[in-house]
Amino acid sequence: MVDDTTVETVTRPQIHIQNAVKSFSGRVVVDVDELTLGDHPIEGLIGPNGAGKTTLMRMIMHSTPLDRGTITLSNANGASDVVISDLPTYWMAPHGLVKSNQVIMDFDKLTILDSILLAVAAAKYEHPHRMFDEPQVYNDAEERLHQYMEYFDLGDPYRFAGSAGEKKLLDIIRCLLLDPKFLMLDEPTAGLPEDVTDKVMQIIRDLAASGTSVVIVEHDLNVIWNLSDDVHFMAEGSVLMHGSPEEIRDNKTVIEKYLGEGHV
Repeated sequence: MVDDTTVETVTRPQIHIQNAVKSFSGRVVVDVDELTLGDHPIEGLIGPNGAGKTTLMRMIMHSTPLDRGTITLSNANGASDVVISDLPTYWMAPHGLVKSNQVIMDFDKLTILDSILLAVAAAKYEHPHRMFDEPQVYNDAEERLHQYMEYFDLGDPYRFAGSAGEKKLLDIIRCLLLDPKFLMLDEPTAGLPEDVTDKVMQIIRDLAASGTSVVIVEHDLNVIWNLSDDVHFMAEGSVLMHGSPEEIRDNKTVIEKYLGEGHV
């Protein structure tokens, strides 16, 4: 673990969004004039269903193209800024930008080990004639693979993922194995039991403490309040405000549009 003073002094990457708009069938679902993500180690993004949260994250990854606007990644190591809205989706991970899936997805015909092994296979191995190099890929990443499998108590690595929660967890592990500099998690604890949720939250804290910027979309507000350093509130396609978890939780607009008067 790293203490709070260390976390605050770490320089971390940021994402800058300017005049980003996306419409579907003539309906504007995202309209963000200006937004910076990564000012704080862990940031939450909350709002009612249909607010545009997932669409905004997909716009950042360019899996959903912008109608107009610019999204830029500022690196923490002094490297030049990258206009990621000009790049195809497959260039995001090489630049350190990684996102989990909101919808639970996995490879039904792959074992747990093979499923997470995909994340550590270098591009040079992604050809049919390199299929016999799989033992080398495994050997190179064996320690890290087993570290995560043991931490999350996945048991037999040669079985298939059974529950939706296990498939969600494998998706998170694949993201972690990519060594993200900027990690976006879309409902990461959905379907996870409480003890596994606690482990995911702890590993996110450790990752942020090491310098990775983390943004979380989550409807389990206990995760947001307990994990985030700063929270953005989104409604009707726009980010209306941000502040500390306490400030957002007590804000009248957030209560009226999202939390309700009876929230705790």
